[in-house]
Amino acid sequence: MKLLFDHHLSHKVVRRLADVLPDSMQTRLLGFGTAVDSVIWEYARQHGFMAVTLDADYYDISLLRGHPPKLIWLRCGNQKTAFIEKLVRDHHPIIAEFENDATAGCLEIY
Repeated sequence: MKLLFDHHLSHKVVRRLADVLPDSMQTRLLGFGTAVDSVIWEYARQHGFMAVTLDADYYDISLLRGHPPKLIWLRCGNQKTAFIEKLVRDHHPIIAEFENDATAGCLEIY
């Protein structure tokens, strides 16, 4: 499972989740710190990532373009990295199911 965390989420979350999501990445670590959402979306599609964001704009893109990539929309507002880490860890089994569901394009996590 490969997650691509957008620039609204700390790059530190990648290291903190490396034990369960070793192939994940964050946009700033890829040099996309100021890239527009559509560029990040396309990168995720081409490289087999699921996009993880707090941003509703990604949901709009997913409605227009479909999937892949699949979208994980964190509906928790701005939170500390530890909170985001726990949220992803707690929902890891659900994220795995979502990844394998060919019909689902967006997973909202609260």
